[in-house]
Amino acid sequence: MSNRHYSTADTLLLGFDQALRTLFGQPKVTGRPNPADSIEETELDERQRDHIARLLRIDHTGEVCAQGLSQGQALTARDPEVRDAMEQSADEENDHLAWCQQRIEELGGRTSLLNPLWYAGSLAIGATAGLAGDRWSLGFVGETERQVEAHLRSHLDEIPPEDRRSRAILEQMKTDEIEHGEKAMRHGGAELPAPVKLAMKLTSKVMTKSVYYL
Repeated sequence: MSNRHYSTADTLLLGFDQALRTLFGQPKVTGRPNPADSIEETELDERQRDHIARLLRIDHTGEVCAQGLSQGQALTARDPEVRDAMEQSADEENDHLAWCQQRIEELGGRTSLLNPLWYAGSLAIGATAGLAGDRWSLGFVGETERQVEAHLRSHLDEIPPEDRRSRAILEQMKTDEIEHGEKAMRHGGAELPAPVKLAMKLTSKVMTKSVYYL
């Protein structure tokens, strides 16, 4: 069966629907089970629960940004194979969104009030990267995933060992991010210049600091 070819208007409407689902609704997930489903809840004190919920809020916003980047890049990707690879990774990132949100709610927290702002900025950055060409767009994905993996490792260091539910979610997310980054580079991603990598790290720091509180 041949793939359906979408018009520009169709693509924009689908992108708008995806944005609404990401920010305000229920993202389309792949059906993978939540890694925490089979793990019993552990007793945590109020301070621990609040801190972990805030860390997971940062991770949730990171996935919101990933959706924005993926959608922006898919809009401007030239190679259909590259576009399909980005959309597949975006579907798996939706799993991360759902898992993080569920765990945040279990801990009594909430998602970030700044998510619409970060989504819009990420969408613009993703579209710009796509316009630069698929090699640079894929290289941007590869570097983003490397930085996200390091970010998840730092949160795993902060979350107490007894909170096995949160840790199971972040471990699976870390595994997926590594695979997504490697996939992008296998599809021809170019290594980004050092100043671009530095700018990405600085932007990430602004996001993490603001979202922890808001």
